Amino acid sequence: MNAVLRLVNVSKTYPGVKALADVSLKIYPGEVHALMGENGAGKSTLIKIISGAIEPDCGEIFFEEVVYSKMNPILSQKLGIGVIYQEFNLVPELSVAENIYLGKKVNKGALLNRNEMVSKAQKIIDEFGIDIDVRRPVKELTIAYQQLVEIAKTLTNDVKVLIMDEPTAPLTNRETEALFRIVARLKEQGIAIIYISHRMEEIFEISQKVSVLRDGKYVDTKKIEQTSREDLISLMVGRTLNEQFPTVEKTVGSEALRVEGLCTKELLRNISFTLHEGEILGFAGLVGAGRTETVRAIFGADPISAGRIFVDNREVKIDKPKTGIRNGIALIPEDRKHQGALLEMSIKDNISFISVADISRGTIIDRKKDRNLAVKYIDTLKIKTPDINQKVKNLSGGNQQKVVLAKSLASKSNIIIFDEPTRGIDVGAKQEIYALMNELVSQGMAIIMISSEMPELMGMSDRIVVMHEGKITGEVSKEEMSQEYILKLASGYKEEIK
Repeated sequence: MNAVLRLVNVSKTYPGVKALADVSLKIYPGEVHALMGENGAGKSTLIKIISGAIEPDCGEIFFEEVVYSKMNPILSQKLGIGVIYQEFNLVPELSVAENIYLGKKVNKGALLNRNEMVSKAQKIIDEFGIDIDVRRPVKELTIAYQQLVEIAKTLTNDVKVLIMDEPTAPLTNRETEALFRIVARLKEQGIAIIYISHRMEEIFEISQKVSVLRDGKYVDTKKIEQTSREDLISLMVGRTLNEQFPTVEKTVGSEALRVEGLCTKELLRNISFTLHEGEILGFAGLVGAGRTETVRAIFGADPISAGRIFVDNREVKIDKPKTGIRNGIALIPEDRKHQGALLEMSIKDNISFISVADISRGTIIDRKKDRNLAVKYIDTLKIKTPDINQKVKNLSGGNQQKVVLAKSLASKSNIIIFDEPTRGIDVGAKQEIYALMNELVSQGMAIIMISSEMPELMGMSDRIVVMHEGKITGEVSKEEMSQEYILKLASGYKEEIK
């Protein structure tokens, strides 16, 4: 069988960065081919070259044995290459159906047949096993549901090669299972799938082959049955990672945050919990449970209709993010593209954005302090960049996440909220984030962590608060933690099942 897609000695250089160096790869029909590597390894650059979003400096692309020196988005789509990017390309004001069929012909004569469009879109969405009304505007959907719309949008094209970049990052287990059923169906139809994920369990569940990139270079391709998790990690990072969730001695201190009877008009009902210095408090729940809404309300990003918030045993009124920051609370949001990073600004300016007063003399910014602050967090978080003035939009997804974290740490907050802190981050960078979180709590800071990855949540948390449909259904201690018990609480069951 001939490869449907071949890359031969493809290279791409940016100022100060060799993104890809002589990479060659073969992709076959009816096969799920995983692509792995640390953030900055070149995965995103490679898929953008395949889709025509960027041009390679040199190399050749063979599609169905026809050679191309470069692609462009129109040509790649015409050939049958579809891409589901990690960051969404949806129009928020349009409905789900309109987004799915945007730019596609669903006509009745010269007119748009809306009924047919809605019917076809609903059929595609229903195959996911998820309850979404396709007439709703996309902006009203959660991140997870927006991801499903992005996937559905791509599947309406006649694709021969489908590239999926971290497609399950915002999805629950149920939604992920639905996606895997669709992947299996596409594979049976002879479609080649390039699958990018940092979740090892997914790679071993659905892939037939896996290729590894490191520092812009091709390392190796393995048949999935002939490799292991440890083998892949070693290929990716060039070293062995010993402990997945590093443990440290913690001393839980006094109360840092107390929430009493928090409510919002739309969802939250009587949310009450405490957070202590030196503690990581996890939040578990299915999509729509209200985890993100809870921390946004505490931070001041969303209005509350009732309830009280105490910081260091002092009641505070937080009605906007600026007030939250002033009270020592930092929120690292799930959606870094729209809510976290300032993509058009430099790394340096992002890091100092909410700490300008600390590096200024009156109204004049101290340039030396500004630079030193940026260098400090670039070094601490191991942000991969040629210099501090690099625009954040030019960084990999994982390094963008680190910039958002650096911005929050620079604000000298004592309470840090991580909403999906390792979404789209590779295993090496994950351990760096975990180690940093442990370092922060060892210094007496208090952390709230929301995560949809159960091993991560159980591995890092001292306690876990579980939510269901806007309410807290239970609190689980370290000794009580089991995936079954937490999922029961997350599904609305209140009886103790351990």
